[in-house]
Amino acid sequence: MAVDYLVIVVYLAGMLAMGWWGMRRAKSKSEFLVAGRRLGPAMYSGTMAAIVLGGASTIGGVGLGYQYGLSGAWMVFTIGLGLLALSVFFSARIARLKVYTVSEMLDLRYGGRAGVISGLVMWAYTLMLAVTSTIAYATIFDVLFDINRTLAIVLGGSIVVAYSTLGGMWSITLTDMVQFVVKTVGVLLLLLPIAVVKAGGFAEMKAQLPTEYFDPLGIGGETIFTYVLIYTFGMLIGQDIWQRVFTARSDRTARWGGTVAGTYCLAYAVAGAVIGTAAKVLYPKLASPDDAFATIVKDELPMGVRGLVLAAALAAVMSTSSGALIACATVANNDIWARLRGVVRPEGEQHDEVRGNRAFILLMGLAVIATAIALNDVVQALTGAYNLLVGGLLVPILGGLLWKRGTAQGALASVAVGGLAVTGLMAAYGILANEPVYYGLLASLAAYVVVSLATRPTDAAVLAAWRERLAGRAPAPENATETVSEQVPAAQ
Repeated sequence: MAVDYLVIVVYLAGMLAMGWWGMRRAKSKSEFLVAGRRLGPAMYSGTMAAIVLGGASTIGGVGLGYQYGLSGAWMVFTIGLGLLALSVFFSARIARLKVYTVSEMLDLRYGGRAGVISGLVMWAYTLMLAVTSTIAYATIFDVLFDINRTLAIVLGGSIVVAYSTLGGMWSITLTDMVQFVVKTVGVLLLLLPIAVVKAGGFAEMKAQLPTEYFDPLGIGGETIFTYVLIYTFGMLIGQDIWQRVFTARSDRTARWGGTVAGTYCLAYAVAGAVIGTAAKVLYPKLASPDDAFATIVKDELPMGVRGLVLAAALAAVMSTSSGALIACATVANNDIWARLRGVVRPEGEQHDEVRGNRAFILLMGLAVIATAIALNDVVQALTGAYNLLVGGLLVPILGGLLWKRGTAQGALASVAVGGLAVTGLMAAYGILANEPVYYGLLASLAAYVVVSLATRPTDAAVLAAWRERLAGRAPAPENATETVSEQVPAAQ
């Protein structure tokens, strides 16, 4: 596997080099956290697709295809649907707000009272998302180098932490574009056709497998509904996704670039399911469905191609991991630490803010690596994170965007009731059960509506300022102290 090793080493070295280049460009808070809000359609589409299609979408998507056939595409398919819904209905308004975090949006809408508690929920979600992505390094590096789990996590995690800390969102954007290209070539253009040919083509696959493997709804209606609740709605409100929306240079870029990325996700979902179905024909008795990706890559691909496809899997994991990491650090620093300290820095202190956010990425990165080493069950950790996110924050966020009668008290009640309900129900029914997100979301909605109607409407001045920001007429805070580095042409 010498050629494969060379491909991987060159890829990893390139990631670090881009981190160093990004450090030279990220000279302000805006540049560091949201790439100066200057990404054009090409870069925006590529990086958005890269962050939402992580290890779970690649390795897990193939595993679901191995277990359920074509209907295994539904998990990743609902991620694509969520990204499409976000892009078409909400992204333009979100981009106009010119904020850095979801909690800042809630403060603008409700009058500055929802930040810390919503920040804690969002921080827990982004932390666990980064942890689950980091755990996935163990699978890939085990195939590549046959090294133990802890060393694999430290190696992969350290590279992501290094380039994310150096250049912030600029480094992550550049690496994500490379990762998007590698994933497209490795998974869609190479692994997909090779897997189908090795399995004897679609006719042979249909002859070898039960008919339910080719039933689009074979995975079950309840499972599909749960995927929609968790992943489609999760795409609408996650800090990691919103922080990418904030990088768009215009409403049009956010809307159409996101639509292209969402459509790409739908194609990626089908590709993963087909690859998994082919793997079922070739290896009918694997110990775990999640072994399907690594097994078919290791045994069926020629050298060099095998290294590129494994680099594609590594790219999928790294893109989600780095996006979740910067989101986690942004929330921890701006929504929790700064508010608890009661410190509001002058907007002109841009370099100090870059250093502070860089320190938080490093700190959160070390916490993510340590937590990943301690945990084993990726699915439970990821499900728990999404349950908490959807159950606690979906209603106050969408309510704030769609219902003007919602109040700060209603939002706080919704976050608290929904978060506690989801946590308690996961303890009672189990993390993987459907009931926590079902009943938690209903409890959150009931608390939001009842408390909002029982309290005074949001102050008219707050709503007026909110409408100005939504319309894009109010200047962004960083515009008042725009630095020279923010005046370069928009990235295409």
